[in-house]
Amino acid sequence: MSSSRTWPRIISRRITKVSPWVELIAREVEFAESERVQTYHALGQRDYVVIVAVTPDGHIPIVRQYRPAIEAFTLELPAGFIDADEHPAETCRRELLEETGFPVRAVHLLGIAAPCTARLSNRMHSFFVKTGERSPTFKPEAGISVELVSTSQLARLIVTGEFINQTHIGTIMLAELKTYLKLKVD
Repeated sequence: MSSSRTWPRIISRRITKVSPWVELIAREVEFAESERVQTYHALGQRDYVVIVAVTPDGHIPIVRQYRPAIEAFTLELPAGFIDADEHPAETCRRELLEETGFPVRAVHLLGIAAPCTARLSNRMHSFFVKTGERSPTFKPEAGISVELVSTSQLARLIVTGEFINQTHIGTIMLAELKTYLKLKVD
């Protein structure tokens, strides 16, 4: 006897708000008829942007900040959550200026991806940006410092494990595959 149901299917979904930035999503999933329903959990967050930027003198701004999730300082690309009713390209412009002091001259969408298909329900919008000159009045946000690196320095930071955010490494790879960057370890 064949069933008209498609598998797998979501039987129920419960969302628990944990903070202004995170929800816990519990999904009851049925994979086949007569199979036990299984519960899967995911974290719900807003979509966010990740930015590979190149300054007029050819440097890439990266940020150093403390990440409580891993209890360590990290080196990362500028990034941030997309505000409600904000277009991702506008978030890109806003976040780059807030975090690095560099205005956007040209912005190119590299792609939209899922940062972790097993645990996160959001999407990551990756951008490549050519910047203008840094604002002379720029002051970094509390807890964030900005470093300007060459493409070879960035490649070395990735290879040595000092730059560890895999989703940001993926954005860098997209920028290289789409020929906006040329990485080489010296």
